[in-house]
Amino acid sequence: MNRYLYDGTPEGLVSAIAGILDNGTDPQVSLLVERQDTLFEEGLFFRTDPVAAESLFSRLRQKAPDAVHTLWYFMMAETEGQETSLLRYVALALQHGDRINGHLTDADVKAIVSTARKAGRELHRMKGLLRFEQLRDGTWLARMEPDHNVIHPLARHFSRRLKGQQWFIYDVRRRSAAHWDGQALSFGTLEQFSRPELSDEELEVRAMWQAFFRTIAIPERKNPRLQKSNMPAKYWKYLTEKQGE
Repeated sequence: MNRYLYDGTPEGLVSAIAGILDNGTDPQVSLLVERQDTLFEEGLFFRTDPVAAESLFSRLRQKAPDAVHTLWYFMMAETEGQETSLLRYVALALQHGDRINGHLTDADVKAIVSTARKAGRELHRMKGLLRFEQLRDGTWLARMEPDHNVIHPLARHFSRRLKGQQWFIYDVRRRSAAHWDGQALSFGTLEQFSRPELSDEELEVRAMWQAFFRTIAIPERKNPRLQKSNMPAKYWKYLTEKQGE
């Protein structure tokens, strides 16, 4: 078994996969893991190479564009321990094209496609569940704690939907933030976060929305199981209509 190492970054992972495939090594007898920097760690280390990573993406776009989307969603999942499966998935995608996503009898393909779909579903769900609150300075803030690192595509989605407002999206779990200033989108990290005060208008709207949410509810048709299926309880913490229950 050939053992290979990468630096733990998404770009480093793709670079390592590109290097292994370019070397002609059989992915089925290869093991790809994150480098731990231990004294007796064995394996060939691949340095992050943006050119090699982009070259691999270009080849995938031509041969298997659907696989590129799968790879994109997989990277959002931040799943550990599936690097070798990803290596084998990419090799098979270059061989079979977009048909690869249907080869779910292959354990490696199934693992990658399943993980990517989970991240994709959460991204889609967050587009509907993210709640923006107006702050005293007129800007808007949305907080979230998703399982997957979806802040980049989510922010790009809202930069098209909410062009006229200035807003922030804050991922509490990862301490990462996106900011739209009305013209450009930027990303960064926050070591500390103190929730700003809400505007008076926001407090009034919140109260009205919560009253509306309670009023339209029909007790006889209440279905907690269905509600949690469409609006999972783990997201309720930041949903205006669920606060105070």
